[in-house]
Parts: sequence; structure tokens; C-alpha cells
Amino acid sequence: MSALELFEEHRPVLFGIAYRMLSSAADAEDIVQDAWLKWSAVDVDAVEHPRAYLCRIVTNLAINRAQSAAVRRESYVGPWLPEPLVTAPDAGAGVEQAEAVSLAMLVVLEALSPLERAVFVLKEVFGFGHPEIAGMLERSEASVRQVASRARRHVQARRPRYDAPADVRRKVTDEFLAACLGGDLNRMMALLAPDVTVWTDGGGKIRAALRPLFGADKVSRWILGVLSTPLPAAGAHRVLVNGLPGHLFTSGAQPDSVACCDVTEDGTISAIRLIRNPDKLLRVRLAG
Repeated sequence: MSALELFEEHRPVLFGIAYRMLSSAADAEDIVQDAWLKWSAVDVDAVEHPRAYLCRIVTNLAINRAQSAAVRRESYVGPWLPEPLVTAPDAGAGVEQAEAVSLAMLVVLEALSPLERAVFVLKEVFGFGHPEIAGMLERSEASVRQVASRARRHVQARRPRYDAPADVRRKVTDEFLAACLGGDLNRMMALLAPDVTVWTDGGGKIRAALRPLFGADKVSRWILGVLSTPLPAAGAHRVLVNGLPGHLFTSGAQPDSVACCDVTEDGTISAIRLIRNPDKLLRVRLAG
């Protein structure tokens, strides 16, 4: 196979690693492009394991990018949320591999150091062994095992628990949207967990709450307050957000915001993430 054919074969995995490392599709695409430039200068016939070689390039590029991204986020205005990957609701098996990771899980991964995140992603998501990862990161196997154990404990302690199946998520989120649009406060309250939390990411570029909102009553009344000022030619569309049921809201046929909910086994919403920063919606396109 040619260098280009090998690269294209592994592109989904490379994008998946970079996206999980950076929580940004735009940054992930930049990393993949930089990886291609490095790969195109390599004698591919001399590379015994192209997949591992390419993943090594992407991982190290992403670690460097993650360190500078962390500095930028220190001055971010309001809550920060990952850039969503939005697809049609019937995408099914065609959904990119990266989209299997929820926004909630990406937020958990953000709390890891770039090294911990890299080791966790390579080991737990893409199945590389500790010796392979040690070679990629130029560290001892013992060191990698220690980092992997620490990252796994952190993720297990903070990852979302008791998630509802996708069909329940869709049913609950659709019902909640209908209640919001219909101004049905009682139904909204019934669908929200008492300790529900809402994060809204406007990045200081568009109207959004500057702090997380807590509690069913406060969240319901805030949403109704927002909806009291209708958007011009507004629309709500069923989508998948990182592979999970969510909604895309438009204004004048342009993406305005993307919402995704965490739904518990008992059918209540425990968290809502609303992304409005226009820089994070540049890749969003309406189906059809």
C-alpha cells in the first residue's frame, strides 16, 4: 500500500485519538494533518507496524497541543465544554469512532494530565498494550503502568453512572423539550432530577449562563426565561451528539446551540450541557 493509502486506512483511529485527547474536532483535524506531513516524509516500507507508528505521531502531537490548550482555558469565559460531534439521528453504525465518547466522558478526561489522558485513551479505548504505549511515549513500561492505573482510578471515580439506554434517553429528552417549548413547568420538574446541573458554554461570544445552574426549580425557570425570548425562525432538530441522543437548535437556518442530556436509569435528567460558542458549532450542518 502507498503512504496515502495506509494513512487513509488509519485516519478514523488517528482522529479518534486526537479528539479524545483535545475535546476539539478542529484541533483533532489539525493534528491529523500535521501527522500526515510527518508520515509523508517517512520511508513507509521500513515501518513494520504502520498503525502503531501513526498513533505514536498523533499522540505526541496531541500531548503538546493539550498543554497549550490547558493554558488557554484558564482565561475561558464561563463554563467550558467540549466541541460536539453532531450527526443525523439515524447515523447508526456510520457514526465516527470518536463519536462513541460522550460529552460527559470528555469532561472527565479533561481532569487528567495530558500524559494520563494519552495513556488512558491508548490503553482503554484503542487497546494498545503497556509495552507499546511505553515505546510510543518513550517511557518505561513500569512508569506507563503506574500512569494507567492512576488515570483509570480517576476516571472510574468520576465517570457518569447508571446511564439510561439510548431509546430511553431519546424518549426523555424529546419529552423534556416538548415540555420546555410548551411552558409546562410541572412536567419539566418531573423529568429533572432534584440535583440536576446545567452547563452552558458561550465562550464569552454569545449569551450564556456564566456559572453552572443547580436544582430542578432553578433550571426549569431559567430555561423558561430563555425561551420567553424566541429566536428568529428558530427550529429544534433531533440529532446525535457524540453518538448519543440530543438536539440541535437553529436560528435563521444557522446552528445556534447543541444540547445533550445525561439521563439516569429512572428516566430523569441529571445533567444538561448546552453548547452555544459559535466557534464550536462551525462543523455542524443540518441534515438534508
